[in-house]
This record gives sequence, C-alpha cells and structure tokens, in this order.
Amino acid sequence: MFRSVVHGRPLRFRLVGINNQNFVMQDEETGSWWQQVTGEAIFGPLSGARLELLPHDEVAFAIWKREHPSGQVLRPDPAIEQQQEYAPVDWDERMSSAPTVTTLPPGSPLAARTLIVGVEANGRSKAYPLERVREARALLDTVGGVPIVVVVADDGKSVRAFDRRVDGMDREFVLVPGTGVPLLVDLLSGSEWSFAGEAVRGPLTGRRLARVTFLLDYWFDWQTHHPDTEVHAAWTPRARPSR
Repeated sequence: MFRSVVHGRPLRFRLVGINNQNFVMQDEETGSWWQQVTGEAIFGPLSGARLELLPHDEVAFAIWKREHPSGQVLRPDPAIEQQQEYAPVDWDERMSSAPTVTTLPPGSPLAARTLIVGVEANGRSKAYPLERVREARALLDTVGGVPIVVVVADDGKSVRAFDRRVDGMDREFVLVPGTGVPLLVDLLSGSEWSFAGEAVRGPLTGRRLARVTFLLDYWFDWQTHHPDTEVHAAWTPRARPSR
C-alpha cells in the first residue's frame, strides 16, 4: 500500500501490465509507469520518483472485524463478478507453481517461491521466511539499527511487525501460549501487548508500539529488488568445545 501523492500532487493509478508477476501501474496524470514491489516510477516524466510505502495489514477478516467492529467492507462489483474477472480463490496455490523469470544468484539461501516478510530500515533490508516466523510466532531482531518484532497470528498468515522500542528502551517480548490470538509480554515491564501492538494490561497499559512497514513477498521478487538483502537465519546453539 502506497501513498498516492507525489510532489504534493494526487495521482490516480491503473494496471498497465505485468513485469515478472509484478503489477506495473500507470498514473493518469503524467502517464508514468510504476513498479509494484518498489513503488518506483520506471518510465515516463516521473522516472526515479518513489511512492511512500504505508503501514498496512494482510490479516484474516476475523481479526480485522474484531479490531474494527464498525468497519465497512467493499462490496464486489456485480459486473466484474459476472464476467469472472476477479482472481480465483486458489490464486496463491496456482501461482506457487508458475515459473519465474528471475535467475537467483548461485548459492541462494532460499527457493525462488519461498514466501518472506521483507523489512527495510535505514538503508538495510532483511528477509524473514514466513515459515520461520510461523514457527517462532514472535520473532525478535534488529534491521538497520531498528529493533523489531515480527508476529504471526494463529492462522499462520496474518502478520504484523513493530518497533520494539518504548521510552527509548528495547523491549524483549515472549509469546503467551494458549490465548487464541497473539498476546505478548515484555520482560522489562511485565506488560501484556495485543496483536494490534497495544499494551492491554500492566504498567504500560494504553501505550502502542510503532508499526514497521513490510512486504509479504516471494523471495525471487524481494531479492531482485533488494540484491544486498540479508536473510534471517534460524538460531542454533553453539557446539560445546571438546575437552
């Protein structure tokens, strides 16, 4: 999700093509073409400009509805439904076997279609394999000097990322098991934090963690546009030195 204002001017976008399974958008005001994964104008008068990436959610409807009980839902367009132009429900499964154009560098740590959570901060980028995040449920790390926590809900698909700093101090979080929805406890204050990043019990009740923007993307796509990206490695205990 990007802010649609560039140089103070609101732009309106439409799909103009596909580049290696990425949308290419064209704005109606200048005719410039924009790459989906980076938000960069790659052709036209605004070439080189970038859209601002906004914090956004890719969560299950049940989670969204619980947090926004008065929220509205966009109704499908009957004409488009009749023409069967909406993506089928098994789109993700079908795309998982589609060939990729990008050739990964030798020794790539991940398969091309590994789903990753991609984070950028202060000129650095890092990829977190979604399966690894699912296993950890709450994964703590630092990217570009920013301490973060990546959290996944019980459905294994709903993901959020937060800056772990509160009052200038890095917080260490652990997941409370058996709650049905992600509930975190920070070890410094003992406060409990919801999946929305809000402290719901304890000394910090009412405080909120700052959201960290991320992209849920395929590895081949993220690596193409972030060639210097790091990949999160699973922690393994050190072997004891032999005596």
